[in-house]
Amino acid sequence: MKDNELITWSSKLSCGIKLIDNQHKELVALVNDMFNHVTGDYSQEAEYFSQIIHKAVRYIKVHFATEERIMLATKFEGYTEHKKKHESFILTVVESINDFKYKRRFSLFYFTKFLKDWVLTHIAVMDKKYFNYLRYIASRKTNGKLSITLADVNRKVS
Repeated sequence: MKDNELITWSSKLSCGIKLIDNQHKELVALVNDMFNHVTGDYSQEAEYFSQIIHKAVRYIKVHFATEERIMLATKFEGYTEHKKKHESFILTVVESINDFKYKRRFSLFYFTKFLKDWVLTHIAVMDKKYFNYLRYIASRKTNGKLSITLADVNRKVS
């Protein structure tokens, strides 16, 4: 099986926070791995999906928790809306897992396409909002790098 990329990581997806960028890269790799296991053979796809999905869900939950902790720590006003998007995504994934588990209309191809669309849209729209907020409140260190201090978090944002 030749590895193909459904999603190619680029600087457009980067937020500049190494931890988040690395987690996003891992999510992109996960989607690409799923894409490369779409064979059209239901039994092969089902075996792969049953092995990977619980790892994927655990990883996604860790990633969402990381983002949410950062948003809370920096008093990001869009936290509630962002958290709701995370929860909605998890519910959709759980529905897909149940469709698979109970042998209802499940397709690894369509599930992978859903993940691709969601990841790209979420990073480009929802995550960009808090990336921009973090850049806005951050202070520039003498070496030119941005950092967020307690004073930055407590400063009034107009």
